[in-house]
Amino acid sequence: MREKNAPKLSQKAYESFTHHLLVKDLRAGQLISQRELVSLTGLPLGAIRELVPRLEAEGLIRTIPQRGMSIAEVDSKLVQDAFEFRLFLEIQAVKYFTKQATDNLIRKLLEETKDIIAQCELGGSSSLIADAQTVDWNLHEQIIKTLNNKIIIDAYRVNSIKIRLIKLEQTSLTQANVVATMNEHLEIINAIQLRKQTAAETAMARHIQNARSRALNN
Repeated sequence: MREKNAPKLSQKAYESFTHHLLVKDLRAGQLISQRELVSLTGLPLGAIRELVPRLEAEGLIRTIPQRGMSIAEVDSKLVQDAFEFRLFLEIQAVKYFTKQATDNLIRKLLEETKDIIAQCELGGSSSLIADAQTVDWNLHEQIIKTLNNKIIIDAYRVNSIKIRLIKLEQTSLTQANVVATMNEHLEIINAIQLRKQTAAETAMARHIQNARSRALNN
């Protein structure tokens, strides 16, 4: 029974760790022990010990002898690497998406984006930033998911955690840049709707490069 439940506990530990990381219970560069992770996640030490090698392999923590574990630090190298990986991956993915995405899915993504822009024009709301961030991530995740390639999807997921960590520490959507970001999305989606691969690729590259510039400049 223990062996059957072990993988589930290890996955729960991973999900709990990433959740606490992305709600700022854990911060970039913070030192933490396995015992502290047990207390934070509410999961047994065995699950945490199984978790550590995975987090190290994904670059989310670094073990420091005699001191514990250090949460990944957000520096210019991480920003450059994470966005470069995203650039290479999503440019290829959007080309495939332009050919394969259903008209219904494209319309849905277009409507979500236009809705955020309309909210901005009406002055915004208390949930505008959260709504815009959800729409932002959803577009990119849909494009990656369409590839239906588990290796790519898993690699994107790990890099996505790092991108979100960067945004928490250095840059995120604000009411001032929501419209600009959503207009970049419109360029991508309009090119996809017209099934123009080169235009979609160019728009995606511009969008990711702008996001990287915001991260490096803040």
